[in-house]
Formats: sequence, C-alpha cells, structure tokens
Amino acid sequence: MEKAPFYDEIAEGPASGRAYWVKASDGVRIRVGLWSPEGARGTVLLFPGRTEYIEKYGRAAVDLAARGYATLTIDWRGQGLADRLSGDRSLGHIGHFTDYQKDVAAALDVAEAEGLPKPYYLIAHSMGGAIGLRALMEGAPVEAAMFTAPMWGIRLAAATRPAAWAVAWGSVRLGLGHVFAPGTTGATYVLTCPFEENKLTTDREMWDYMFHQARLHPEMSLGGPSLHWLHESLREMQALGRRAAPDVPCVTFLGTDEEIVDPARIVSRMGQWPGGRLEMVESGRHEVMMETPEVRARVFDTAAELFVPRARSQPADSA
Repeated sequence: MEKAPFYDEIAEGPASGRAYWVKASDGVRIRVGLWSPEGARGTVLLFPGRTEYIEKYGRAAVDLAARGYATLTIDWRGQGLADRLSGDRSLGHIGHFTDYQKDVAAALDVAEAEGLPKPYYLIAHSMGGAIGLRALMEGAPVEAAMFTAPMWGIRLAAATRPAAWAVAWGSVRLGLGHVFAPGTTGATYVLTCPFEENKLTTDREMWDYMFHQARLHPEMSLGGPSLHWLHESLREMQALGRRAAPDVPCVTFLGTDEEIVDPARIVSRMGQWPGGRLEMVESGRHEVMMETPEVRARVFDTAAELFVPRARSQPADSA
C-alpha cells in the first residue's frame, strides 16, 4: 500500500482526505480514498457507480463527517485512476462482474490497515449497488446498508430487452466485446450533456461540481461501457435477482424521475427485503446524493438514523 494522487481541491471533502494505491488479489491496481475525522464512531463504505471516482464523493464525506462517520470509497478497476482494462481509456470494461468483489476485499484491507473505526456501514450507488448487494450476500462485515438508485436492473424498454441480451451475448462470441455498447461513445457525460437535459440531478450547483471535476481532471473520466461489460452486468443482475435479500437492515432511495436503472427491479427487491424500506424522492433523478440541499439532507439524515443506534450499541472498545 502506497500513497496515491488525491485531488482535495476538487473533492471539497473533510481535511483528513487521502488516497492509496493497493493491488487486488489478481494484481489489478485500484485506488482507495478515505476521510477519517477525529472522533468518528463508525465508517461508511461508499461504493460509487460506473464512471465515478473518489473525489466525486468529497461533499458526501463532509455530510457523513457532520453526522459522526468516517468515509472510505474507491476507484473500481477500469475507472478513475485505477488500472484500465482496455487499450481505450474511455471505454468502461470488465473481465467478469464478480471481479469487483476483489476490489471490495482490497478496500476492506485498507480500512483495517488504517484503523478506520468500526462498525462498518454501506452506502452504495448505481453500479455500486450491484457490487454492494453481492458483497452483503457474501458476508461483508457491514451492520446496515443504504442504496441509492441501485443497479439491480438497467432501464430498457420491454421490447428491447431481448435484443440487448442478444447483442451482448453475440458480441462476446464474435470477439466484439471491446466495442462500445449501442448508443454510447467515449465522451464524458457531464461534459457533453446540457444541464437542462441531464438524467443525474436537478441541482445546478451539484452539476457544476461534477462538471468542474471532469474538466480539470479528464484522466479520471470514463465514457460508455463495452458490450462485454453490458453482457457481464446483465448476467450479474440476473444472478442477484434469484437470491434472497441478505439479513441486513436496509433503506433504498429512488427518484421518481429515474431514467437509468430499472425502478421495477428496485421496488420488487425492497418489497421482499425483511426490515427493508424504500424511500421515493419526488422529482428526483438518478443521483440523489447530488440532488438539491433538501434532498441531500434527507438522504444523509436517513443514513444517520439507520446507522447511529447500531453504532452506539457497540462496546466502547470496538470504536
């Protein structure tokens, strides 16, 4: 484990921010970032979505620190400053979707090595929601979990779902797995989409925050996914959908104007999650942690309500 670049000036996180290079069990180098304010009573493992990177969650780390929590987050393999898995840095690619679990294990090793306070909690967004769900199912040491717009299904019109499966499946067998998925390119979404048309947030300030980061550090940005990534993600979501919810307290947030992940899959999953609760955000888009100040306060207050009693119930020497 060695120090990695960390762009505090664009993250706008707590003063304790830092990042490390760490190798996963298969040798892929990832970047793990953390903020550990003094006196934190637990640590939130914040699993980002596809295309995202550590610095994007600096403001979220501020919100969590204000509620008493350290934050650890990650550049998943294939994005941010982690090793890219394709010759084209703009292409989102993966070998097997379950490879992300190797990144989870490496991040947990960093949490232990840095002595981040326990208990651990999970906040997982979009693609991170699929990674986080499998991690919970496989026994990740997490006391409670919050998901935001988790990728438990991709929003596709019913008529196009068979075609998506066919294209993704066929590309792998025809050696076209490194081709961009239909309708995507190597362009960075926040740099090319007008704010008025974006699917991520209704809040102009948070949109500008993301735009500023992507403009100053384009090396951390990512374009569309590969056909192989699409194939792997469809397989993973199908596999997760067949399994029962883990025995972990859970709240999930979903915007009523969600256009990226499949709301029906989220509603179905949360309806079968013992002790789980679905919170709808009226007029919210995909990134509720990047929404208006009122929505962000609601999201992080809910996380605190979910996490605090369990953190306080631990023996003093576990902190």
